Amino acid sequence: MSPEEINYVKESWSKVVPISDQAAVLFYGRLFEVYPEVKPYFKGNMEDQGKKLMTMIGMAVNSLDNLEPLIGAIQDSGRRHAEYGVKDEDYDKVADALIWTLEQGLGDAFTDEVKGAWVNTYTALASVMKAGAAKAH
Repeated sequence: MSPEEINYVKESWSKVVPISDQAAVLFYGRLFEVYPEVKPYFKGNMEDQGKKLMTMIGMAVNSLDNLEPLIGAIQDSGRRHAEYGVKDEDYDKVADALIWTLEQGLGDAFTDEVKGAWVNTYTALASVMKAGAAKAH
């Protein structure tokens, strides 16, 4: 990722943080509406799950300048997701719901450049998670 892309992601995420609870509700609402087949992966309290999601995204965003220390944790997350039954194609469903949520939350601030930066960020992180999942099999 370029420094410019990292900047786009960090700046836009700073606007999401104050509305993170609502963003989590939007995200899971969209995910389950468009992809109901993934709902069985989620067994716990969805409010707690939303907080975990926002915390995880925040940690990744804050570490974009140096992801190396997080690689192991991201791979472990992918391994855990594989144990829950998550498949590679499910990552695209999450990407779709995430991009839609960011677009809703950021409105006009969700420019093509910001969208592209988020797509690149998610793609990079998802590939690390998929690698971790592959090790679980």
